[in-house]
Amino acid sequence: MDRYKTKSLGAIEEKMANVDEGSLRYKILSSAKSFKTSWIDLGQSLYSVWKDKLFKDWGFLTFDAYTSKEIGIRKNTALKLLKTYYFLEKEEPHLLDKGYVNTRDASEVPSYEAVDVLRLAKKKQTLDEDDYKRFRRDVLEKGKDAREVKKDLTVLMRQREELEPEEARKKKRETTIKRLLTTLRSLKTEIEVTKVLPSDILKQTKILIDRIEAEI
Repeated sequence: MDRYKTKSLGAIEEKMANVDEGSLRYKILSSAKSFKTSWIDLGQSLYSVWKDKLFKDWGFLTFDAYTSKEIGIRKNTALKLLKTYYFLEKEEPHLLDKGYVNTRDASEVPSYEAVDVLRLAKKKQTLDEDDYKRFRRDVLEKGKDAREVKKDLTVLMRQREELEPEEARKKKRETTIKRLLTTLRSLKTEIEVTKVLPSDILKQTKILIDRIEAEI
């Protein structure tokens, strides 16, 4: 896992000495100090700061100014942390469980760079569900290095682009249909559980799913 260095570890410790230990501001400084093992905590805290504009209460005009001057994190890194944390919250909420991080060695916690590559892979429309599952295993289960995962993603994307036009169209069609089915199945389950829509809409959704499945 890559080591992360703030602009001045001493400066962070000095700030911590002047901040209430029970405050969110102190927690973020502490997370930044031990970034290697607590980037998930840091990402979660920074997301709260960004969303609620708490940095203004601490005397900073912008989020970028806060992350740069308070904890020594560059703008690009801070934004990547926000996006990566939000991705985990949406796609892998179990990783945000305190027990997950606390019961693992630092080497077993995936780096934020690797998770960010996984986030980008999720957005690639040319990749199908099996492709994504492979990258997910590499990052979250095998702890593969971010550079290796990024290299694998680049190679796979190049292979997809080099497919014959007709084959590429078929692959894109299949990927699109699978993504649509995933969305519809999730919607169907939500309708069944919450009962927010009439039963006839549920039936129509089931029929639509069956018809689309027949297209694969």
